[in-house]
Amino acid sequence: MTQSTHPDQSALDTLRLIGPAPENWVPPRNGIDHNVVIVGGGQTGAAFAFALRRAGIGQVNVIDAAADEAQSGVWLNRARMNKLRTPKSLVGPEAGLPGLSFQAWYEARFGAASYAEIDRIPRTRWAEYLAWYRHFLGIPIRYGTRLTRIEPAGEHFRLHLEVRDGATVRNVVETARKIVLGNGVAGNGGPNIPAVLKSLPPAFRAHTSEAISFAALRGKSVAVIGSAASAFDAAGTALEAGAGQVHLFVRRERIASVPVTRTRAYPGAYDNYFHLPDAIRWSQARRFRVAGSTPPVDAVERVTRFPNFHLHLGAPWTHTSVRDGRVETDVAGESFAFDFVIAGTGYVIDPALRPELAEIAGSIRLWRDQYSPAEGDSDDALGAHPYLGAALEYLEKVEGDAPYLKHIHVYNPAAFVSFGLPVGDVPSMKRDIPAVVQRISRDLFLADLDAHEARIHGDIAADFDDSVYAQSVWQRDRIDVA
Repeated sequence: MTQSTHPDQSALDTLRLIGPAPENWVPPRNGIDHNVVIVGGGQTGAAFAFALRRAGIGQVNVIDAAADEAQSGVWLNRARMNKLRTPKSLVGPEAGLPGLSFQAWYEARFGAASYAEIDRIPRTRWAEYLAWYRHFLGIPIRYGTRLTRIEPAGEHFRLHLEVRDGATVRNVVETARKIVLGNGVAGNGGPNIPAVLKSLPPAFRAHTSEAISFAALRGKSVAVIGSAASAFDAAGTALEAGAGQVHLFVRRERIASVPVTRTRAYPGAYDNYFHLPDAIRWSQARRFRVAGSTPPVDAVERVTRFPNFHLHLGAPWTHTSVRDGRVETDVAGESFAFDFVIAGTGYVIDPALRPELAEIAGSIRLWRDQYSPAEGDSDDALGAHPYLGAALEYLEKVEGDAPYLKHIHVYNPAAFVSFGLPVGDVPSMKRDIPAVVQRISRDLFLADLDAHEARIHGDIAADFDDSVYAQSVWQRDRIDVA
């Protein structure tokens, strides 16, 4: 037998074997443009679009504020790690279909032996795979489309959009019944910029979430504040770009090296995490906060191999000033001057910081509204996370005050306290995408129950008539002749 050499044969076979996607079963409604709008066209948006398609839910629209595919997502833009931080074996956007997995894609191009050799997925290969996934599955994404306001309108939403087409900007309003916020790490808040850096002119500082011209830092003295992976990735990128000196400042006395979330990385805890009592979920989130976010060891080794890298432990910044074109500070009794400062200080969760959520933020139930921790176990940052339902939906702060909130699903890191993972990353896909899609399907079905009741009670044409079996019907008085 001659084996096909088509690089996507496994994926083609997968789509052939699972059969065509169901037709859209959601009845149209007057005045409704979209059944579901997915905010964010990166790996999340594409995965949700495919999952909803396979669930037979049509009129799904994926929007992305980036101008085009090359600028969308983080992997070729703000992400600076050499490898993904998660195991290569995790289920991703393939929705349990092996032929659509990263492994199948990679082995078709580079061979099984090459896949066996990599310990984790190279970041640029992951970006290539995601681009292939979108194009192979034909996932349409509306680039240059930013959500600026969610306006509740009874049983649906009016979405205020800013649409860019080159230099032209149009403000349009479209309607949707469901919203999925797959808009990344800042999707329910924004970058966490320490107060000590906020007074610095923008020309002297940046957050790791921003586009940074590392080439412009060649020969310069750079400070990086933070100790999680993004801080080490920024320091490594600066060093590799030829920075003269890179100093990384950490408040803690040691770099966090114990990945405490790994204790619950087994199916029982992973699958059922939402059902844990609030006290346990809170204690797990607090444990993570106390232990600290652990950078991968290769991210640390990436910088320590440079003799011009300097690590400062137990060294929080308390003040800064700009003099003679440099940022000056005193840390732990020493004076320093830097050409540029990078904040690798993570993100703050606060729905009110998002313009598109401003109108509804005050009605969203937060963890501080739901749970009162014991004395000494409080945490304002964790308390600001939304307290989400089983399908990652917003809940009302006051029962009956904002029933529309249940139609907004939060697939971004704001779900951390409720679901125990940085939702939006690969580890959350296997569990949370099906949960959200199932809830969307249920809600849309029950919302149009009259139409579906009529449909399932409708007349059906017979597959055959009596003539098919008439000659075999037993006749009591029939005489059989031997």
